[in-house]
Amino acid sequence: MNYRLPLLFVVLISFFANLSAQTDTLALTGFAIEVPASGNTETVWIMANDANANGLVPFSINDKDTVLQFTNGRAEFALNEEGATGLYFFAQTLKAYDFKLYHFRVEDAQVTTQHLPLWLSILPPLIAILLALTFKEVLSSLFAGVFAGAFIVNGMHLDLIPLSLFNTIDKYAITAMLDSGHASIILFSLLIGGMVAIISRNGGMQGIVDKLSIFAKTRRSSSLITWFLGIVIFFDDYANTLIVGNTMKPLADKFKMSREKLAYIVDSTAAPVASIAFITTWIGAELGYIGDAIQTLGLDQNAYGMFIGSLEYAYYPIFTLGFIFMLIWMKRDFGPMHKAELRATTAKTGPTDHSLDSEEVKTLQMKEGITPNWLFAFLPVLTVVVVTVVGLMITGHDAAVWANVDMGFLTKLSTTIGNADSYRSLLWSSLSGLLVAVLMTVGGRLMGVMETADVMVKGFKSLLIAMIILVSAWSLATITEELHTANFLTSLMVGKVNPYFMPAITFILAAGVSFSTGSSWSTMAILFPIVLPTTWTLCIAAGIDHDQAYAIMFNVIATIMGGAVFGDHCSPISDTTILSSLSTGCDHIDHVRTQMPYAMTVGAVSIICGGLLFYLRLPWYLLYPAGFLILYLIIRYFGKPVPETLEA
Repeated sequence: MNYRLPLLFVVLISFFANLSAQTDTLALTGFAIEVPASGNTETVWIMANDANANGLVPFSINDKDTVLQFTNGRAEFALNEEGATGLYFFAQTLKAYDFKLYHFRVEDAQVTTQHLPLWLSILPPLIAILLALTFKEVLSSLFAGVFAGAFIVNGMHLDLIPLSLFNTIDKYAITAMLDSGHASIILFSLLIGGMVAIISRNGGMQGIVDKLSIFAKTRRSSSLITWFLGIVIFFDDYANTLIVGNTMKPLADKFKMSREKLAYIVDSTAAPVASIAFITTWIGAELGYIGDAIQTLGLDQNAYGMFIGSLEYAYYPIFTLGFIFMLIWMKRDFGPMHKAELRATTAKTGPTDHSLDSEEVKTLQMKEGITPNWLFAFLPVLTVVVVTVVGLMITGHDAAVWANVDMGFLTKLSTTIGNADSYRSLLWSSLSGLLVAVLMTVGGRLMGVMETADVMVKGFKSLLIAMIILVSAWSLATITEELHTANFLTSLMVGKVNPYFMPAITFILAAGVSFSTGSSWSTMAILFPIVLPTTWTLCIAAGIDHDQAYAIMFNVIATIMGGAVFGDHCSPISDTTILSSLSTGCDHIDHVRTQMPYAMTVGAVSIICGGLLFYLRLPWYLLYPAGFLILYLIIRYFGKPVPETLEA
C-alpha cells in the first residue's frame, strides 16, 4: 500500500475545510475579545456587546467545562497551556443544542478568533474509518485521523501543520496512555497474552482442544461451543473477548472455521451479554446514568427497576445472540462472511494467524515431547475468571449495602459489582492467571524458568501491533471528545421528533456516536443525560399518560445501550473490535468487513421492532417472535450453505 495516499487525502480535506472556517479579530457571536493593555497574554478578556450583561455563560476551554462570570458585561479567563499558540474554545448558546467551536490564537498581544463549523468535528473519525475500509490498513488510517483532528484543533493554520503532526504523539498518544483505565487494559492484555503463550507451549491449549473435541465433531458444534462460552463469561466484555478468542482459536482451525467467523462470534457475544446481564462491569455505569436522569426529572422510580424494565426492549443484544445461534444451527452465511467461510473450507492450509509472525507461531506451538494436558490451560483460565469475580466483590464491597435488609441478594450482588473497580479486578486476575501458568509449567518440569520467561515475552511481543492500534484508537477518541463530535451528532436529531419515534431516533443516534468514537461507554455517558430528560419532557408535553411514558423511557434506555453496542460492532476504531481481531488472530479490517453486514442486519430488525412496530403499540412479547422470524427468513432465503467439515 502507498502510505502517502492517506496523508495526501487528509491534507486535501483539511485544506478545503479550512476555506469554510470564518476568521475575524474581535467578533465572537455577541462577545468581544481583547488583550490587556499591558500586553500580558496570560489573561484574555471576553466582553459582551451589551455593557450591562451579567451572569454566567457555559462553555468549555480545552475540553474542560466551565462558565464565564460576567460582571458589567466583562469576564476573563487565563491561558494555561505551556507555550500555546492557540486556545480551543467551545461555547453553548442559550438555545438548546446550539453549539459553536472557536479557536483562539495569541501572537504579540493580539488575539485572533476563528469560528470552526461544528461539522468539522466528524472529519477525524470519518477519515480514519473511510481510509481503513478503503486501503484495508488500520494503523496509518488511525494516524491520519488523529493528525486531521489535531490540525482542526489547532485552527487549521497551514503553518501549524508540523505542530499538529507532533501533537499526534506528544499530546494525544501520551494522553491516551496516561489514562489509568487504558493503561490497565494494555497491561491486562499483555499479561493475558503471556499466559496464552505459555499454556499454548506447555500443551495446555492442545489439551483443551482435545477435551472440547469430544463435543465438537463438526464446525457447527465447535461454533456452538464458542457461542456458549461467549454467553457464560458474561461479567466483562474484555475478559470475554480475550479468553474465548484465544481458547477457541485452535479448535476453529481444526474444523476450518474462518478466523472472520470466529472473530464475529467472539465480538458479537461479548458486549451484548455484558450490556444486559444483571452482574457485569457495565451495570454500575448504566445504573449511574439512569439514576442521574431519575434525580433530574424527580421520578418515583429507582435505577435498578428502570434497568430491569428496559430489558423488555433490549432488541439488538438479544437478537444478536439469537441471530448467531441461527447462523450456526442452519449452517448458512451470506455476504463477505460466506466467502470467508468457503475460503477457509477449501483452503489446503489452515488460516493465517494475523496476530503473530511465522517465527513466533513456531515458538508458541506445543513443545515436542509433551503430552497435552487440559489442566495446564483450564486452571490458569479458571483462575482468571474466579479472581475477576472475587476482585469485583472486593473492590465493590459496601458494608451498608449488605446490611440493608430491604435489598434482595441479587440486588446487593449487582450493586456491589456495579460499584467495583473492574480494571483493578482484571489486573489481579490476569497476573494471577499468568503466575499459575508459570508455576504449573515450571513445577511440572515441562519447561525451565528461562524458557518459560522467553515464551512469556514472545506472548507480550505478539500484542505489540494490537496495542499500537488501541493507543491510536484511544487518541482518536480523545480528538472526538475535544471536538465535541457527539454534540454535533446530537444537535442534528434530538428534540425534533414525535415521542414514539424517540426509540428509533435514539438507536440511530447512539449508533452514529459509537461508530464515530469507537466506544460504547462514552456513547452511553454522552446520551443518557441528554436523551432521557428530553424523552420524558416530550412525553409529558404530548399529553402521554405516565404508564406509556415509562414504556417509551424503558425503550429509550434499551436503545441507547443497544445502539451503542451496534455502532461499536461496526466501527473499525472500536477497542473491543480490535481486541476481538487480536484474540482470534483475524485481520482487523477483514473482521470489520465481514461483521458489519451481520450487525447492520440485526440493527435494522431492531429498529423495525423497537421503533416502527413499537409506534403501532404492539407489546414486546409479540415483537420478539416477529424479530426472530424476520431474521430466520433472512438467513433462510439470503444465506447460502457452507460445506460442513467433519472431524479428521
